[in-house]
Amino acid sequence: MPTPQLLDHLGRPVSTAALKGVEATAQVSGVRSVWQGTAANGLTPQRLAGILRAAENRDIQAYLELAEQMEERDLHYLAVLGTRKRAISQLPMRVEAAGDDAAGQKHADFIDDWLQRDALRMELFDILDAIGKGFSVSELVWATSEGQWVVDRLQLVDPRWFDLDQVDGRTLSLRGEAEIGRPLTPFKYLVHEHGAKSGLPIRGGLARPVSWAWMFKTYGLKDWVAFAEVYGLPMRVGKYGPGATPAEIATLMGAVADMGGDAAAVIPQSMVIEFVAGAGQASPDMFEKLHDKMDQQISKGVLGQTTTTDAISGGHAVGKEHNDVRGDIERSDALQLAAALNVQLVRPMIDLNFGPQKRYPKIVIGREEAIDLQVLFTGLQAMIPFGLEVEESVIRDKLGLPEPVKGAKLLTPQKPAQEPPGPGGALPSPANDARPPSKASQGLSGGKGKPTDAPADEAAAAAAQIATPATPDPIDRLADDLAGDGDWFVAPLAAAALALLDDAGDLATFRERLAELADAPAAGGAVQAAADRLGRGNFNAFLAGAAGQRLNPSEDDA
Repeated sequence: MPTPQLLDHLGRPVSTAALKGVEATAQVSGVRSVWQGTAANGLTPQRLAGILRAAENRDIQAYLELAEQMEERDLHYLAVLGTRKRAISQLPMRVEAAGDDAAGQKHADFIDDWLQRDALRMELFDILDAIGKGFSVSELVWATSEGQWVVDRLQLVDPRWFDLDQVDGRTLSLRGEAEIGRPLTPFKYLVHEHGAKSGLPIRGGLARPVSWAWMFKTYGLKDWVAFAEVYGLPMRVGKYGPGATPAEIATLMGAVADMGGDAAAVIPQSMVIEFVAGAGQASPDMFEKLHDKMDQQISKGVLGQTTTTDAISGGHAVGKEHNDVRGDIERSDALQLAAALNVQLVRPMIDLNFGPQKRYPKIVIGREEAIDLQVLFTGLQAMIPFGLEVEESVIRDKLGLPEPVKGAKLLTPQKPAQEPPGPGGALPSPANDARPPSKASQGLSGGKGKPTDAPADEAAAAAAQIATPATPDPIDRLADDLAGDGDWFVAPLAAAALALLDDAGDLATFRERLAELADAPAAGGAVQAAADRLGRGNFNAFLAGAAGQRLNPSEDDA
């Protein structure tokens, strides 16, 4: 039977020969250069608008350079974006098998072993570069040792090395290829689109909305630094006489300039410069307020809140509310990352090693939901006696406990201590217990105490008595006493129901009057009588337990 043709998740045929080696490499003289441009230098509102408009029209190079330089030049943006990426890349990861059969477990174990790689967390951090830029591309570098296809590493590719399709604005092609616009090689790349908003990936990155706040913050920061350079310094004015030569004037200017920043001047002695402060001059802290305001806006855009990055009043309640918002973003990021891994990494590894499957194992990223163990145990104890069937493996997973290895020392319930012998060291037996003999005791003696075929050795008889106690459990005796044969409860109800059925004439009337039957005089108040009897029995059991006395003492003492 011929081997089926492998197809990727987009239905394209896969060539295993094209998977060997590294494809997206830098070029010395080509379009795939490692050197960055200067899109962020001298950024103005007009220039920023032009960069964003060009990105919308599929010219993404300047926008990607700006997004990279924003992280390099803004410590706050670098910190909050790095916090979001590190939070996701360090979350717990597990693999769910596609089925309980041997093949499903084998495939899940294969992927789980791969997840234990030390470099994986840093590779996930690189994949999450898509949070800022809208998309990221990692090349799957395959290793084929021992007859297996295993991803040796996920190598991040510079996003500037790709072009967007001019029609759909989403399909990527590697720049510098002989065929312009050729789609990426199947099973060779992991493309992660991580949008902060719906729409095209290039418009979904956080760098796009943050760029405006970043530009205004940069303007204010530059003015703040210029202001701080001369703020508080005295104005230095040098005066020269009418006969001063140009060389003397230059010397005086140099001396004044050496005293501080640019707030210096030289003027003729006959001139006067007057400095007049404006009536509405702003306070020096306006630069700091602008700077902090822009930082708060960036924090909201990246983390969804400001409490974890800025000192905002509101106490613990506000902090908890903001942390919940951050948790929502974390779960969303984890779901998007897991979806990309499952489709573009798990499926290729399974197909290349085990062939195409109907169902594939699934990587799950995220924290386990907190479980109230007390509620879980209480529910199991209440429902299992009624027939609820629960797999042991499910409970182990809930508790986070692995299956014990063969030969390991296990925790087991302690056995109850054996009751000490009766008075004088004698073991209890029917001879010193006045309760009615059980079937087991009748096997040791006749109905009137005459010996039968019981063992002659009294020690053997005592051992048999311990193995099958002659004394019933007090609770069982109470239950049997309360229940009896049930005639005291069922008979009145049955008789009244039959009489009602004869008198009703039709089924509808019988149904309407049946609910009133339980407490009707014809039924002898059966329900109330049962409640009274059960209540007395429960009360007697409680009193007997509290006083340390036997139930039904009159029978025990007979």
